[in-house]
Amino acid sequence: MSVTLPDAEWRRRAGLDRLGAALGAGDSMARFVGGAVRDTLLGLPVADVDIATRHAPETVIDLLQAARIKAVPTGIAHGTVTAVTEGGPVEVTTLRRDLSTDGRHAVVAFTDDWREDAARRDFTMNALYADPATGEIFDYFDGLADLAERRVRFIGDPLQRIAEDHLRILRFFRFLARFGDAPDPAGLDACTARANDLMALSRERIRDELLKLLIARDAVAVVRLMLDRAILKPVLPEIASAERLAALAAREAATDTAPDPFRRLVALLPADAVDEVGARLKLSNAERKRIAVAAQPAGAASGRELGYRLGIAGAIDRLLLSDRPEGDVTALAGWTPPALPITGGALVERGLRKGPDVARVLREIEDRWIAEGFPDAIRVGAIADEAVAQALRSTSSA
Repeated sequence: MSVTLPDAEWRRRAGLDRLGAALGAGDSMARFVGGAVRDTLLGLPVADVDIATRHAPETVIDLLQAARIKAVPTGIAHGTVTAVTEGGPVEVTTLRRDLSTDGRHAVVAFTDDWREDAARRDFTMNALYADPATGEIFDYFDGLADLAERRVRFIGDPLQRIAEDHLRILRFFRFLARFGDAPDPAGLDACTARANDLMALSRERIRDELLKLLIARDAVAVVRLMLDRAILKPVLPEIASAERLAALAAREAATDTAPDPFRRLVALLPADAVDEVGARLKLSNAERKRIAVAAQPAGAASGRELGYRLGIAGAIDRLLLSDRPEGDVTALAGWTPPALPITGGALVERGLRKGPDVARVLREIEDRWIAEGFPDAIRVGAIADEAVAQALRSTSSA
């Protein structure tokens, strides 16, 4: 019994039918593949659309140009051309087979055999193809059955697939966290046996997969499984427990706060390891600053005080990572930190001499203003009068 792709909004994107016609989809020359097919079958929203084709990359460019569709050779050495349609970009990739791999990079040859192309993909649920016109699903490795069972399973021998690309270890767990209900035992054992292979990967590739994994549906359970199997130990030995991550995930859910990968990364690390791990994972300067701020204790400051001093994002990170009441986080929802309604010039007009005393008194006024819950300019004026008078008395007595 054949299975067809359910109707979905993305299938009605402007220009997609014209692209399929230009590539000869009706003659089995082009099919939807990968995430768009998988996620549609699971009833999930689709962001990116990919098409696999039997045409050589140069032919794809010619066909797109003949159909007046902009073609961008984004990865032509590996067979990928981006078609720029009215509804958005679509990656069109020629069917491929691997000639050689070294665990990080693959040398490929083009083919016109759909099964050969499917055989080089990582998991059975990612090797599903769909006819653009009829929606007929083509499944060469029982991906539909695995998808129905939410089972993440390597195509072929898991050890061989990991040897071809070591990143598949992390992808196995990311897909398990996002889609899976239970790990495929053979795949899990292979990832455990080859965990040291992760050391051969660039830290950027590790970072990208890890950050995606941390915000997946079952991130907490899967991270616990990875720690039980010592998967991350070769590259991130600082991560020893998922308990703080579990507590953070619970607080995010309780406060209706979207999961954030950087906040969750901090939850996995000892505070004194945050900066070193940020450098190792090649985080940007802004990202490293963020996790450094998040790793500090929230202390006794109110949620809005932290929001004023750190910014809303920094305050939410710090509050959620601390054992603080949910109200401190919800008080920040829709709140914009105000500006202190007085300046140093206003203090000089009140009689304070220009110099370091102005900055000091302004800080005192700001502290009182925050402590009183950010009152209006009238109240701040009264606070300023008191602070300037006290400063002038101190100066005269000296």
